Amino acid sequence: MIVRTTAGITGTDRDVTNEAGTWRSKRIVLAEDRAGFSFHETTIPAGTRNVFHYAHHVEAVWLVEGRGVLRDLDHGVEHELGPGSMYLLDGHERHELVCEEQMRMLCVFSPPVTGREVHDEEGIYPLLRLQDDGSVVRER
Repeated sequence: MIVRTTAGITGTDRDVTNEAGTWRSKRIVLAEDRAGFSFHETTIPAGTRNVFHYAHHVEAVWLVEGRGVLRDLDHGVEHELGPGSMYLLDGHERHELVCEEQMRMLCVFSPPVTGREVHDEEGIYPLLRLQDDGSVVRER
C-alpha cells in the first residue's frame, strides 16, 4: 500500500513546474510505483495558455477548481470547462488550455509517466519506460 499527500510531495522531485511557470504538476503516482498508470494534481494559473499533445499517452482530466476553455486543435472544437468537467484525450488530440480562473485538475496517464518527461517544442512527452533496475529508456 502506498499513501502520499500533496503536502508531502511539495518541494520534492515529484513537484514539477515548467520553465514558463504556466503549469505545476504534483506527481502522486509514477511508473516506479508499478500501478500501470500515473496520477497527478496539476495547477494552471489564471491568464495562461498551454498547448499539449500527448502522442504516446492517453490522459483523463477531472477539473476540480477553476474555469477555462479546452480547444481541440485537431478538430477545431472548443469546450467550456468548470468544476466537475472531465475530458479524456483518447485520440491523442493536440489541445490548448486557456485558463480564465486558476485551474486545479486531477490527471491520470496511461501508460504511466516516469516523472522525467519534458514537453518538447510541440508539447509532446516522449514515451519513457522504467526498467526493472530503475533505469529509464526512451521508446521509439
